Amino acid sequence: MERLPIVYILASGRRGTLYIGVTSDLIRRIHEHRAGERSGFVSRYSAYRLVYHETHQTMPDAIAREKQLKNWHRAWKLNLIEEKNPHWEDLAIGLGFAPLPPAPHRPYA
Repeated sequence: MERLPIVYILASGRRGTLYIGVTSDLIRRIHEHRAGERSGFVSRYSAYRLVYHETHQTMPDAIAREKQLKNWHRAWKLNLIEEKNPHWEDLAIGLGFAPLPPAPHRPYA
C-alpha cells in the first residue's frame, strides 16, 4: 500500500498551542506522539489532538507546505483549521484512536 505524505496539525485544545508536522504514516506518528515516544514540543504542551491534515503527492511538496504553514501568522493557521474543522474535533478518533480527556479552553487569539 502506497503512503502519501501528510502535513498535520496537532493542538492542545480549541485554539490552543499548535504543532505542525509532516509524515508518510499519520497513524504511526499520532501513536508515537500519544505514547510519548516522540518527546519534545508535543508532550511539553500536551498538543495531542489532531485538528487538521492534508495529503500531498510527494514528500518535497509536503515539506514545503509544512514550512509555509509554520511561517504563517497564527490567525491564518486558526482560520485554516476552522474552515475544515470548526469545532476543533479530534480527527484521530476517526482513525481509530480513543478519545482524549477534555482539554481546557484557553483562547490565545
